[in-house]
Amino acid sequence: MELSVVIPAHNEAENIGALVREIGTALAGTDYEIVLVDDGSTDATSERVTELARTTPCLRVVRHGASRGQSSAILTGVRSAAGTWIATLDGDGQNDPADIPGLLARRGERRADRVETGPLLIAGYRRRRRDTWLKRASSRVANAVRGRLLGDRTPDTGCGLKVFEREAFLALPHFDHMHRFLPALFLRAGGRVVSVEVSHRPRERGASHYGMWNRLWVGIVDMLGVWWLIRRRERS
Repeated sequence: MELSVVIPAHNEAENIGALVREIGTALAGTDYEIVLVDDGSTDATSERVTELARTTPCLRVVRHGASRGQSSAILTGVRSAAGTWIATLDGDGQNDPADIPGLLARRGERRADRVETGPLLIAGYRRRRRDTWLKRASSRVANAVRGRLLGDRTPDTGCGLKVFEREAFLALPHFDHMHRFLPALFLRAGGRVVSVEVSHRPRERGASHYGMWNRLWVGIVDMLGVWWLIRRRERS
């Protein structure tokens, strides 16, 4: 199979149905599957995805008994995926599945590069974000601190829309909140990161699970850990 679309979802019952339909429209004619990871939802997400799976042959559902966090949900989805390539996007509907083909089209850049032969990460860049002031401000602060410390040269590491090879992702070190540091981890592995501008939509249903504290302060230890991994790799 060419592509697996991995969606981590926690309490997104109101958004999942529309998102799955949009993916079907965006990827018509593509050999793909959808792997939806229900990360311990306590709303009606479980019931909703069970209904969707009955009528959507390409949809597979994996469940966590309790919430383990977004990074763990992504890892579970990638491990369960059958596709050679993985596309991830958030379950809240703010990422537009219509942008996936544009990211997939950039895969050939690695094969055309005669110098860098490592793994390729294609990352969405939400230049015009449709979020609250607090969410935009927290992301700007987090991106500035992370970029200064890790030097990942990526304008938007927090965008949930990314494309990469399954085996390349599984070869990375895995830890809580790792999804926020994928560009730095791919660069550490000798790869390259290509940022592609994508659209971003306002959240229409449900509540955001993120804020200033868990975007910056909760991740500061992980950021220092990634910095240590990079330095250790440089010295080895």
